Amino acid sequence: MEKRRVVITGLGAMTPLGNTVEEYWNNLVAGVSGAAPITLFDTKDFKTQFACEVKNFNPTDYLERKEARKMDRFTQFGMVVADEAITDSQIDMNEISPDRVGVIWGSGIGGIDTMYQQTKAFVDNNLSPRFNPFFIPMMIADITPGQISMKHGLRGPNFTTVSACASATNALIDACTYIQLGKADIIVSGGSEAAITQVGMGGFNAMHALSKRNDDPQTASRPFDKDRDGFVMGEGGACLIVEDYEHAKKRGAKIYAEIIGSGMSADAHHLTAPHPEGLGAKNVMSNTLNEAGVQPSDIDYINVHGTSTPLGDIAETLAIKSVFGESAYDLNISSTKSMTGHLLGAAGAVESVASILAIKNGIIPPTINHFTDDPELDNNLNLTFNKPQKRDVRAALSNTFGFGGHNASILFKKFEE
Repeated sequence: MEKRRVVITGLGAMTPLGNTVEEYWNNLVAGVSGAAPITLFDTKDFKTQFACEVKNFNPTDYLERKEARKMDRFTQFGMVVADEAITDSQIDMNEISPDRVGVIWGSGIGGIDTMYQQTKAFVDNNLSPRFNPFFIPMMIADITPGQISMKHGLRGPNFTTVSACASATNALIDACTYIQLGKADIIVSGGSEAAITQVGMGGFNAMHALSKRNDDPQTASRPFDKDRDGFVMGEGGACLIVEDYEHAKKRGAKIYAEIIGSGMSADAHHLTAPHPEGLGAKNVMSNTLNEAGVQPSDIDYINVHGTSTPLGDIAETLAIKSVFGESAYDLNISSTKSMTGHLLGAAGAVESVASILAIKNGIIPPTINHFTDDPELDNNLNLTFNKPQKRDVRAALSNTFGFGGHNASILFKKFEE
């Protein structure tokens, strides 16, 4: 069976840089930091007191109050970005088969704030088991695609992928695979996360994973900088309409880009630390290029995982040099996490949107907050420091690596008939 071509026909985004795709992209190119002191809870006893929050988000601006109250914040984000992407794609629900349209979503943590609030109420009420009847449906990670499908009447494949920070990329890979295998014509895919909570921040602080640069939050996320000290937590989500090319062509859809390859691998090394030589990262990028049938020289941009951690940034650049060889020095490489922070399970979705728009607009968003070269990194690589760079982008690779050693990469190409 010949694999079907798979394209992207709609985008939606809710990020620390903006609550629409247009606002998100404009602030990415402008090099805006989304980091600021946390407003969602009192941080006075926390080691890290800042994050990249979504700004000016009122769920009832988008959802009926009664429905919004039945959803955790991560699901609210998912509903909003799915609406934006579906609208952008101009899908006429009366002219497609709802049985052939699915929702495959990514979330690494799910309803962590709901879990915290319900557990706190249980303890505060002397362990009296009076739980909200919506507690479990609000908390479980798979509820977002369920809610999206119910709102839009979509009866195709429906589930959530959970692979920590690789979750949304795994969702996109599954969406592409299901369409290639003929199991659906359209998949509403992406990811959302809302872990800027007491237990989210406290838990990651306990692992020494977060930056503690409380005196200067806006420069705290500094991938590849010598003085990086951990990642900055972000929240939000993004949605991509993944569609069979012939189906998209038949309905006259605009096409942003084509998915031409993807890869997955495991480090099999450590719970949270990357393989020191970037072995899993090397394998996942090689797998992606091999599936796509392209050469390293065919890639113009890598949106790296680049979390601003001491070990991770080194391992990823070593892997890039190993896979791309001399072509590594012809690439543009950037970490948009320098602006958005790390959206955990949603990172792959928001960064795929950035990669696709880099192709569409011919602009590479920068890695901001670079002050001091790290002698342990190859500073001859073009890490797109501090300012965007104009470039014709034929193909863009998006990398996401998660705790547990999960690695996922997806490759987008400028669309050609």
